[in-house]
Amino acid sequence: MFRRDFLSSLPMLPALAHGQGVATGTETPPSVYEWRQYSLRTGANPGRLGDYLQTALIPALNRLGHTPIGVFQVTFGLPAPTVFVLTPSTAAGGADSLLGREAKLDRDDSYTKAAAPYLDAVATDPVYVRQEVSLLSAFPQFPHISVPAATATKGPRLFELRIYESHNERAHRAKVKMFAEMGEIDIFKRAGLTPVFFSRTIAGPRMPSLVYMLVHENMAAREKSWGAFSGNPEWRKLAQTAGYTDPEIVSNITTVFLRPVAYSQV
Repeated sequence: MFRRDFLSSLPMLPALAHGQGVATGTETPPSVYEWRQYSLRTGANPGRLGDYLQTALIPALNRLGHTPIGVFQVTFGLPAPTVFVLTPSTAAGGADSLLGREAKLDRDDSYTKAAAPYLDAVATDPVYVRQEVSLLSAFPQFPHISVPAATATKGPRLFELRIYESHNERAHRAKVKMFAEMGEIDIFKRAGLTPVFFSRTIAGPRMPSLVYMLVHENMAAREKSWGAFSGNPEWRKLAQTAGYTDPEIVSNITTVFLRPVAYSQV
C-alpha cells in the first residue's frame, strides 16, 4: 500500500516543487517516463532484441495504454551497441502504471507467445548484457512527449539527449526553473530547437538531474539551431543571471546522439 500511494504521487512532484497547481478536473497530470537502456555485447546481433521490442513488448504496452513508445540506437556519446526505450506512463495510472506492468504482461497470452525467443534465451547466449532504468517526471509546462512531425513519414530524425547534473537539490531546482519558468524553453523554440520532452530524474543514476530530448533533421540543422540559441540576446541575459549561471548550478552535462529504429513511435 505504501509503495502504491507513494508512486502515485510522483507525477505531481515537479508541480509541488515549483508552486504549480495540481491537475484537476479533466486535466491530465504530467507523464512519468521510463527510460530503459539495454547494453549489448560488442559484435552481438541486435536483431533478437529488436524482434522482441517490435513484435512483443511494444504491441503489449500499447494495449495497456502506453503510447507513444520510442526506441533509439546510440550513434555517439555512449559505448555501442546500446538501445534505449522511452515509455510514457498512462494518463490514469502515472508511475504505478509503469511499475505494475510486469504482472499484466505475464497475463497477456499474445505477449508471452511473441516474447518466447527473448524470454527463453539461455545464460550462455543472452540477448543483452544488462538493463539500466531511470524514471523521469515531465515538467508540468511540457507534460507529455511531443512526437516529431517527421515520425509519421519515417523522415530523417536525429535525436539529442541531454542530461544536466547539479551538485545539490537547490541548484537542480534552479536549473529546472530556468527552463520551466524563466523562458529557456521558449527561447529554444524561437531558435529552431524542437523539444521532444523535458523532465527531472526521480529515480535512477546521476541525481539530481534534468533530462531532455531534442530532435533535428540532421547534424547541420542541429548546429544551425544551437548557433541561433547561443547567440540569442535573451539567452545570454538569462545565462548570466546571478544564481543561475552554469558554474553555480550545473556540475556536468552529458550529450548523447540517437537514431530511431524503423518501428519507433517517436
